Amino acid sequence: MTPDQPQRQYRAHLCSRGGPSGRRVPLVPRWVVPPITFAHRGGRAEAPENTLVAFARALGQGARGLESDARLSADGEAVLIHGPYVRQGLRRLVVASTPATRLAEAGIPRLSDLYATLGGDFELSLDLKDPRVAQPILDAARQADAIGRLWLCSRDVDVLMGIRAVDPEVHLVHTMGRRRYGDTLEPHAAALARQGVAALNLAEREWSAGLVALIHRFGLAAFAWDVQETRRLRALLEMGIDAVYSDHVDRMVATVGEWTEGDG
Repeated sequence: MTPDQPQRQYRAHLCSRGGPSGRRVPLVPRWVVPPITFAHRGGRAEAPENTLVAFARALGQGARGLESDARLSADGEAVLIHGPYVRQGLRRLVVASTPATRLAEAGIPRLSDLYATLGGDFELSLDLKDPRVAQPILDAARQADAIGRLWLCSRDVDVLMGIRAVDPEVHLVHTMGRRRYGDTLEPHAAALARQGVAALNLAEREWSAGLVALIHRFGLAAFAWDVQETRRLRALLEMGIDAVYSDHVDRMVATVGEWTEGDG
């Protein structure tokens, strides 16, 4: 490997773009090599999902990133849980009407707990289940000096634009279904680029090599969720995907590692 190969492998081609108002938006990777390996809900195939134990295990297995869902507790804290409630014995605690300390007793961590326990030296992808949770997330990430490694995901572009209006640095990700856009996907990608969105996130089955190339042409990163099988991981890597989300951390990390070594 030549001295400059690691830099070329990471392709640190960064670009800044003007948003709708013409103001600059954050530097974001045009594409990322090797891809980010996101442990979906901490790697739920191997540990209880969205728990500090799962998150710590995933990082210990070599995942470069963690993925979770974020909701707002009754007292305004960002908590990491997929659904709107959690069961504790025979009781059902509704997240939105339960304080974060009570949720923590039921095994639901706050984002601040994640950073306090594991630091901020990893990529973190959060699916916003409530747009109001964005500000507490930003506050927690800034306090942990981790804003540059935070990826906020939403299916609603207006939600992403609301976040961009208050924070010029955080990475924004549009999670969507390709069928919804059909022939308008190219102008949609162009619009996302103008608005300062960093990445497009599709189900793994919706990506093709041509689509990855199209997304890269607009300076967006291509993220693939629900990547569970080794053969699909390999296929996506060949397409030039920039990040993968998987429940199976060992499998994901090993496959991406093998591909990276072969590419080098």
